[in-house]
Amino acid sequence: MKRNWGREYPDTIFHTLGALNFTNFDGKPVAFPASDTTINVVHLFYSKDKSFSRLMMENVQGLSDRFQENPLINFYSISVDPSENEASLLSFTKSFKGLQNGHWKMVFAPSSDIFSYAKEQLLIDAMIDPTDSTRFLISNQFVLVDSKRRIRGFYDVSQKGEVDRLEDEVKLLVVEEIRNRPAKIAQK
Repeated sequence: MKRNWGREYPDTIFHTLGALNFTNFDGKPVAFPASDTTINVVHLFYSKDKSFSRLMMENVQGLSDRFQENPLINFYSISVDPSENEASLLSFTKSFKGLQNGHWKMVFAPSSDIFSYAKEQLLIDAMIDPTDSTRFLISNQFVLVDSKRRIRGFYDVSQKGEVDRLEDEVKLLVVEEIRNRPAKIAQK
């Protein structure tokens, strides 16, 4: 318990994400979250969805283009389709040029169940559509994760104001990261 002006407040315990391994569209393994020095923006997508998932990917492409010079920021697009493979991802991603800059990672084939990870770790919805088992229902939110693997916010992809707010929050987190890192002075 913390005490402030005679009042007691419970300590805050932040939810932290567990590690998960994926495969990217080149067939290489990718660890999520990447490291303890990066800010991550995460969302789920379904490559056979031609409208909503495409909107999410276009928004990530815009954000990735804005932050392409900043090595502190990574973007993760996580496929929820367990039948996904490199070929289907390549056909879906050919219109997105931001994937080549190295900060935007499109991944699939998680090392554990992506639906339970989304619900319990990312705190967003993802499930198989109860009316059609070949389709998936996914959350419409981006998740902002700081360098300590804490969730810092949820942002609705369908609202332009929320995407702009995400961009502002990423900028604030970059400043916070720079301030929290001690300056390295070269010794002679």
